[in-house]
Amino acid sequence: MTLIAAQPANAATAKREQFGTMTDGTMVDAVTLSNGKGISARIIAYGATLQSLSGPDKTGRIADVMLGYDDLASFVDHPNYFGVTVGRYANRIAGGRFLLDGKTYKLPLNDKTNSLHGGLKGFDKRVWRIVSVKQGPTASVTLATTSIDGDQGYPGKLEVQVTYSMDDKGALAIDFDATTDKPTVVNMTNHGIFNLAGEGSPLGVLAHRLTIPASRYTPVNAALIPTGALTPVTGTVFDFTRGRQIGKDLRDGRDPQIVAGLGYDHNFAIDAGLTAQPKLVARLSDPASGRVLDVLSTEPGVQVYTGNFLDGSYIGKQGHRYRMGDGIALEPQKFPDSPNQPAFASARVDPGKPYHHRMVYRLTVAR
Repeated sequence: MTLIAAQPANAATAKREQFGTMTDGTMVDAVTLSNGKGISARIIAYGATLQSLSGPDKTGRIADVMLGYDDLASFVDHPNYFGVTVGRYANRIAGGRFLLDGKTYKLPLNDKTNSLHGGLKGFDKRVWRIVSVKQGPTASVTLATTSIDGDQGYPGKLEVQVTYSMDDKGALAIDFDATTDKPTVVNMTNHGIFNLAGEGSPLGVLAHRLTIPASRYTPVNAALIPTGALTPVTGTVFDFTRGRQIGKDLRDGRDPQIVAGLGYDHNFAIDAGLTAQPKLVARLSDPASGRVLDVLSTEPGVQVYTGNFLDGSYIGKQGHRYRMGDGIALEPQKFPDSPNQPAFASARVDPGKPYHHRMVYRLTVAR
């Protein structure tokens, strides 16, 4: 069933339809948000996933700029975090354990010796409830899920909502909200992997230019856990403050951090820190297509991941086989392993003090 209503010329629209069916018979719907001027985003209830983000290039040709899958079965059977909502805790927690109020909590180890992106069955691997679909001038869809006390080892019953909203200019905002009934840790983000030339473009993102307003980053150990240091980027391959071509140093084997991450898989400490309103945390641009993606967020960090574990075994949209460098993730968040790093911004959430993270994807064309 498709639901869409007539809207004023300048309004954004929301269109709901079925995307697929789980093996147990549960239907999974999709909602497509559009500004009516070529920008559209499709959100599916499985994983509260941003399944696609499409927009025109400098010639007006519209393309989907997100890596991912065309069908539900691929998301379920071959998970790789394409566009999903990750939680309870995005990124890595060392040793799959953390101490909170004198008690040690143990989490599943799904990344060698670490817990990654919420564990074996994080928020990306469940069917969310679609609780609201609204039309423009800002169109939106709100999805919700409940994470019970002890889910994947985390304390507290967590009530979670994610709202995707698009305005008539095509900016896509994502609001993550959560409340808990006991102290816990929360760190949520979207794991979109982008190629502004269009997903599956044979040139990948190596010629894309990335700018990050961060004068420091968090170097990692061999297990990709931050060492606790905040290291200046000046004079290193991590200096994106004035813009840098992604492929310039992506395979620089002389840099031990590039070796550890198999490329870029690092958190950058945004100079503005934690803010009440979203600020720019990354700008990605593709000179060939003219597309520009601004990523804004209230969070203090952004993880840059150059698809280092894409090894050709993932067959994505339109039958494209994804490899390292075919896309880049820009994930606003608290710093990795914050529950075990007292010097980092706290990820603690308490009863009566809800968690909120607002981020924005703004896809435009450079003229």
